Amino acid sequence: MNWRAAKAIYCFEMARMWRTLAQSIASPVISTALYFVVFGAAIGSRIDQIDGISYGSFIVPGLIMMSVLTESISNASFGIYFPRFTGTIYEVLTAPVSYIEVLLGFVGAAATKSMLLGVLILSTAFFFVPLEIRHPLLMIVFLILTSVTFSLFGFIIGIWADGWEKLQIIPILIVTPLAFLGGSFYSINMLPPVWQKVSLMNPVVYLISGFRWSFYEKSDVNLGISLTMITVFLIACILIVRWMFNSGYRLRS
Repeated sequence: MNWRAAKAIYCFEMARMWRTLAQSIASPVISTALYFVVFGAAIGSRIDQIDGISYGSFIVPGLIMMSVLTESISNASFGIYFPRFTGTIYEVLTAPVSYIEVLLGFVGAAATKSMLLGVLILSTAFFFVPLEIRHPLLMIVFLILTSVTFSLFGFIIGIWADGWEKLQIIPILIVTPLAFLGGSFYSINMLPPVWQKVSLMNPVVYLISGFRWSFYEKSDVNLGISLTMITVFLIACILIVRWMFNSGYRLRS
């Protein structure tokens, strides 16, 4: 394992975050704080408790998950697409590094940024709503799994995209709607029975539900199913990335 190469890629990607703090960190935190103000204070005061939890507190896990998964995809997809766009990716491909070391660098940096953002949003939430984290270790596990898995997914998008438009089409047209409809702002148990079944086809529901359970021991689906779903998606992303590197899919041309 060439740890020096993985560290070099990792540090290069992290340095890009420090150069763009306003865009990478400040903007998502401020946007999420506005959600707390609008939904937690203005709208939440007019909504009854959900499963014995105040509405402002109820939406915190969903907002964190929504921000983490979208930023994971954005950071990882841009991180690998830009070297492809400029042609510098060939320097990485011709270097004596394996795809595992490349993944550790690019995906590790994207996941680190997302986890840092998640922690900052969680810290911000304490200023707006009362919070209780009953299972902090499980919360950390979900945060790490989500960050790594969706960074891998973003990495796949960054390799698949052959233009800036394609780089944004999946996050905007697919991921963002799934995140908003994944129970971030409501419990799927509040929906009619038919729409509850439809919601279970949304993979984001399992992420948010499991993450919310680590806070309040309340969830829409079984905790074991949530962990299984995110693990299966993680393995699938790893297999796809491995195939992309072994076949050279859009990396060698």
